[in-house]
Parts: sequence; structure tokens; C-alpha cells
Amino acid sequence: MLPFKPIFLGKIPRQVPRATTAQRCIRTNDVENVGRTARHHTFFEMLGNFSFGDYFKKEAIRWSWELSTIEFGLPPERLWISVYEDDDEAFEIWHNEVGVPVERIKRMGEDDNFWMSGATGPCGPCSEIYYDFHPERGHADVDLGDDTRFIEFYNLVFMQYNKKDDGKLEPLKQKNIDTGLGLERMARILQKVPNNYETDLIYPIIEKASELANISYALADEQTKLKLKVVGDHLRAIAYLISDGVLPSNIGRGYVVRRLIRRVVRAGRSLGIKGEVRNNLEEAFLPIIAEKVIELSTHIDSDVKIKAPRILEELKKEELHFVQTLERGETLLEKMLANALSNAQKSGTVPCLSGKEAFLLYDTFGFPVELTTEIAEEHGVTVDMNGFDFEMENQRRLSRAAHNVVKLAVEDGANLTENINETEFVGYDTLSAQAVVESVMVNGSPVTQVSEGNDVEVLLNRTPFYAESGGQIGDHGFLYVTRGENKQTAVVEIKDVQKSLGDIFVHKGTIREGVLEVGREVEAAVDVKLRQRAKVHHTATHLLQAALKKLISQEISQSGSLVAFDRLRFDFNYGYALTDSQLEEIEQLINGWIEAATFLETKVMPLKDAKEAGAIAMFGEKYGEQVRVVEVPGVSMELCGGTHVSNTSEIRVFKIISEQGIASGVRRIEAVAGEAFIEYINGRESQMKNLCSMLKVKAEEVATRVEKLLEELRMSRNEIANLRTKAAVYKALMIANKAFEVGTSQKIRVLVESVDDADADSLKAAAEHLIDTLQDPAAVILGSCPDEGKVSLVAAFSPAVVNMGIQAGKFIGPIAKLCGGGGGGRPNFAQAGGRMPENLPSALEKAREDIVSILSEKAR
Repeated sequence: MLPFKPIFLGKIPRQVPRATTAQRCIRTNDVENVGRTARHHTFFEMLGNFSFGDYFKKEAIRWSWELSTIEFGLPPERLWISVYEDDDEAFEIWHNEVGVPVERIKRMGEDDNFWMSGATGPCGPCSEIYYDFHPERGHADVDLGDDTRFIEFYNLVFMQYNKKDDGKLEPLKQKNIDTGLGLERMARILQKVPNNYETDLIYPIIEKASELANISYALADEQTKLKLKVVGDHLRAIAYLISDGVLPSNIGRGYVVRRLIRRVVRAGRSLGIKGEVRNNLEEAFLPIIAEKVIELSTHIDSDVKIKAPRILEELKKEELHFVQTLERGETLLEKMLANALSNAQKSGTVPCLSGKEAFLLYDTFGFPVELTTEIAEEHGVTVDMNGFDFEMENQRRLSRAAHNVVKLAVEDGANLTENINETEFVGYDTLSAQAVVESVMVNGSPVTQVSEGNDVEVLLNRTPFYAESGGQIGDHGFLYVTRGENKQTAVVEIKDVQKSLGDIFVHKGTIREGVLEVGREVEAAVDVKLRQRAKVHHTATHLLQAALKKLISQEISQSGSLVAFDRLRFDFNYGYALTDSQLEEIEQLINGWIEAATFLETKVMPLKDAKEAGAIAMFGEKYGEQVRVVEVPGVSMELCGGTHVSNTSEIRVFKIISEQGIASGVRRIEAVAGEAFIEYINGRESQMKNLCSMLKVKAEEVATRVEKLLEELRMSRNEIANLRTKAAVYKALMIANKAFEVGTSQKIRVLVESVDDADADSLKAAAEHLIDTLQDPAAVILGSCPDEGKVSLVAAFSPAVVNMGIQAGKFIGPIAKLCGGGGGGRPNFAQAGGRMPENLPSALEKAREDIVSILSEKAR
């Protein structure tokens, strides 16, 4: 119901008095319950009916009963009702008008029967219908929350209040209805199966997984059934998410997909499910099971069938990628769990994985923290989630992108929105218009006037300024206030325009001259040159999407865009980098369309007609009943509210400046066109002139000269590296006489020293030289500080020392930790690093003590 919240609150007008919906829903906040209960799912379909100030409680109750008992044919005597404890009206309707016996109507408290959309917002009492699987248990001491007997399948919300910030309930101007009926739950009831998973919506998927695992679901134990249910449930969710354009990644919705895929992979592997083996490599098994999901969806959602190749390819790629790190991650997690249990036993505390350890598994090995938690719980170990959240927040700080939120009024927002109508946009037809100032705000608070030098937000009754939407940034320009004889009294420079609360345009700018007052008439003038740049880039974006679909794949779909004055950016779903030749071909095709000088056609039509005509809609965008369609005849047709050129020749030229991956399965192209292209070329030419001047060559000789310089640099670096190695070996010879002997039954030569500023490679060469010089048995441990804030360590053990059971890799790790680092390697040779040079002397002293102690024990 979230898209309907502004309608419930009366902030935007209703387009229809009532609606009926079938919504696909994803819910992962209680994913651990999937398979454990009879009714929890990550993916489910919710059937609903809504009233926006039309019908209310009596009709909603009567129709829900009619649907349940007549259309679905459920026995009335098996249906129980819950109502909010104070809702006498609903109780009376159920009992007196519908005829439900009093003993089958239960009054319940706020936690169960008062529905809220959040901490604030539309809310109201609700009434639920439950199905009774065991009526023979009678009416005494009935608990409707008993999952072994009841299932709630229909919820009727009587949306009649708005919960304010202070917790008070304010009656809404119009009473609304919001109902939800779970498809999977109704299927379970009608098909008379013990849980939702064994309905024909999910069970065929479970059967396919059972076949691959070579087990019988009917004969399986509960733990095995749980894993099969996870596979059946999650793969439905994954297939529909990918079909809708949500691809695996480490952020946002993409993380939901990745998390679910990894849970399925782990569940399947633990069941013994494996893919086919080809060329001695195991293939993915998820696509095999997903084919059943796609088959089941064919008559429900044709898009899933159409997008099957992408779904199967993404599943294969993601599974094989995860398996590469899964085994290493599982091995590391086992060690972490063993250490946690051991440490807890020694200290008498509760075994717990640290937040850093959980984050390492997440960040390096791709383990969702929920997966780590599940595995840890299986071993009786908890996870420090506060510590994990701290590490996650640290990472977010490094990569967090700013999100601009338009806030319209702080103090008296309700009154403000009541007094201001939606802004009339005239910017398709004109770039200058007379308008009236309806409101002025400073720091989010309404004021009646504001003077020179202040930043303001201005609301007009009409505007030629385009407000940021559909990827296109807002127009720039000026507001001019004049009095008699065109005498200018105020100038407001507009640097951004945003939409708020539907179609109210918020003009953000600065008072450059004079005083701006509410009610004053202004001339709103858009910067013509910047608007033209935006139009050029927006139409070019449409041509780019058409070219990608034509030349690369029809499956490509937009996942984000930016239409700016200086460039365009287009994000799209595709799993591979584009080659230089492909990018050149795209450019040539687009520039051919530009040269063809085709006139664009813009129409407003019903959404249904637009889709039937083949217009492309952006996934996730909201569209009204009437939509604007922008068509380049013979090339592209898209639903778009942006501004565009009249003829493709206005674009002049198109140039791709970069192509890169920004997330798993998502590519980004940046390009320039028109005037921005000329700026780009001029900038490149200026850079080339500087290079020519610096290198003292002509433009066509730059590449050759740079190659020669790079070769000279490589040779110089090699010479420096050789000299450093020779110097380190020479230093090693100088300190070889500092070796001392350890052991009684066998004399072992040991050397633990610092080699000044030797780099890692030089230190390695020195240790290898020393181990040969000292001869078997010998142990060499060296350290250095090659650069500021850096530590290098190396341990080299001869064969006889290794045969004693001492491994260089295991030895050097704890020493490196003393210098704020880590490392490892082979039993005979290991390297490590750190970032605390000041601790190197004490670390080497610790290494000396440890190696002497170990060797003395081994060589008694």
C-alpha cells in the first residue's frame, strides 16, 4: 500500500475511487523462518482491494466473507474472525450482518489488530479471517496464533487515522480500505496440504531439487526438508527479482538477490546437489532447478520466460563465483569457530565471533552476515553484530554517496500543502513565462519576504523550469520581479529545481538583487543554452539505449541515468564489458541516426495504449493513467517526461568517453553530445598540446615517446631492484656471523636480525642467501622498514627444521600482528607485512625468544 499513502493522507488526489491488486512481494527481514514454519516466505503474492474514500467497513467485511465462502467455497463454520479490542462496529457487522457466531469472533489488542504503515502515517484498526484446520478441538481457550490449528489468510485494514509525530491519532478526512489476502496461504487451504511449500506453487521446485539430491522429500528428515524448502522458496524470489532487473550486487536490492542465491547454494551443497561435470569442472546447479521456476511462471508472467536466458546466466555466474570463495571462507570460518569455542572454554565466557571476523568473511569471502550467524549458531557460537555494524559503517563512510531529499516545510507542512496547488509546467512549449509567487521558504520554513543574499526555495503557480526527474537535472535560470514600466526590483538566480509532494516544483536559488515577496508576479526565465544541452543529452540517451538493444542485446534494460548539461550517463544491465569495436559500432550507428535528421514525435496517451505500441518503460518508475511518449520514428519509443530536441540533427555529434562496470551485472556508459562534445574535444586538444610541449614531440609522436619513456622506466626500476637485492645480500653476509646455535642433541643455527630499509623482494633474497650460507639445519628471521609506515618480515627454515614440525607460515603470522599486520606462506618460507615500524624491534625480540624456545624443546 505504500504508493497509496499520499492518497490516504489526502496529499494528492485520487485517480480512481477503488482498486484491486495482485502484488509480488519480497520480504527478507525474517528469512531465517523460511522452511521452519508452514507460512513464512521471502517471495509471496498479495491480493488486495483498496477504497479511497469510497466504500468502508461494512462493504469490505461483507465482500471478504462472500469471496471466502462463496467464490473460494470455504466452509463458514471453519472461519474465525479477529477484531480490534475497541472496534464494536466491526464486531457487530461480523455477528449481526454476516452471521458469525460470537464464540468465533475474538477481540485482540493493538499488537495484533491495529495496523500502522510506520512510526507515523496512515493507520487504523484491522480485522482478520482465520481458517481452522482442526475444528474438532472446540471453542474453549482458543489461541488464533496457534500455527498448528489456524492460519490467517485475509486482513482487512480500516484506514481511518493519521498517526502524528507525538503519537496522537488524527482522523483522516476520508475513510479508506486496505486489504490483503495471501495467495500461497489460500492455495494451501484449497489444496489441503500441511504447509505452503507443498502447494503447486512451490512443490514442483522442491521435487526438482530432491531429484538432483537423489532423495525423497516424503521420506526425508525435518532438517533435510527445511533445506529443500529454502531452495524452493528462494529460487522463486531470485527468478522474479532478476526478471524485474534486480541483479546480484553488494548494495541495496542487489544484495538481497546475492544473499538469497548464496543461501540456496549452501543449502543445495549441504544436500549433496551438484551440477554436471564438464572438462573436469563442476557446473552450476541453480540454473537446472530455476528452469522449473520459469516453467511454472510461463502462464502467469510471460516476462520471466522471455528473460529466462538472463536469469539462468546470472544464476550460473553468481553460483560459480561464490563457490570459488565458499570453500576458502568455510575453512576460515571453521578455524574462527574453533578458536571462539576454545577461548570461551579457557575464559569461562560465552563463545562469540568478533565483528571484525564476521566483516572479514562478508567483505573478502562474500559471506552474508546472516549466513555466518546461521553457521555459527549451528556450532553454539554467537556473533558480535554491534561490532559488525561498526565495521560496515566504516566501509560505508568511504563509499557513501550523498542523497538529496527535498523537504517541503518543517513547521506547518500540513497547512502549506493544503494552500498550494500543483505547479503548472509550461516548459515544453516556452522557456519564459509570467508566474505568481505562492510561497517562499528559507531553511524549510515559510516566510512572507526575503532579501538579497539569502538562499531561498520558491513555489510558483506555473513554471517553464523543468524539475529534476527521469534522470534529467533541473533547469537553471532567473526569476525577475518588475514593477511599472518594467522597472526591475528583484532578481533570483535559480540553480536547481526539484519536485515535492506530487507535482509541486521547488525552485532553489539565491536572491541576487532586491526583495522577493509572496504574491508578487515574476518573469520566470530558463537558461536557454543549458536547456538545449539537456535536451541534446536526453534524446542522445534514448538513441544510446536503442543502439545497445539493436547491437548488443534486446535483454538490455536501463538501471539508472543522468542527463546533465556537460554529459550523459547511462547505466544498464549487462554482464560483460563492451569491446572497443562494439563501442565504435554504437557511436557510428547513433551518429548515423543524428545525421538522418529525423523529427521526433511526442504524444500523450493512455498507459495501456503506450505499452501495446511498444514504448519502453523504466523499471521502478511510477506512471499515471496518461503518459507522455517520446518517439524517434524507426529508432526508439519510450515513456518519458523529459525535454528533447525537435530533430535529431540538433544533437550534431555523439561521443562515448567511458564504459565501465559499476556493480555485478551493471555497466555504465558516459558520453557527450552537441556543445558538450565541442568542450570535451577542446579540453582533450589542450591536454595534447601540453603533452607535446612537455615531451617536445608532435601529436602523432606522443604514443611512441611515452612507450619509450615507460620502457626506460621499467629498465631503471629493474636496475634499482637488482641493486637493492645485491645490497641486501651484502648486508646479509655482514650479519651472517651474528648467527647463534640452539639445541643439545642437534645444533641449529639461528639468525634474527633487522636489515634496515630493505624492501620485501630484497629481504626475501637476503633470507634465501642466508639459509644457504648457514646450511641445514638453520632458521632465519629478518625484518625491515622499507617505507614510512611499513614493515616487512620474512622467515626461512631449512628442511631439517621443517621436519621438526615447525612451519614458517604459522610462525611469522603472530609476529606480524605485533606490527599491526599479518601474513603467511609455505612451511619453509613465509613473508608478512605490517604498518607499525616502531614495533619492529620488540617484534623481532619476540621472534628470537619464540624460535629459541621452540628449537630448544625440539632439539634436546
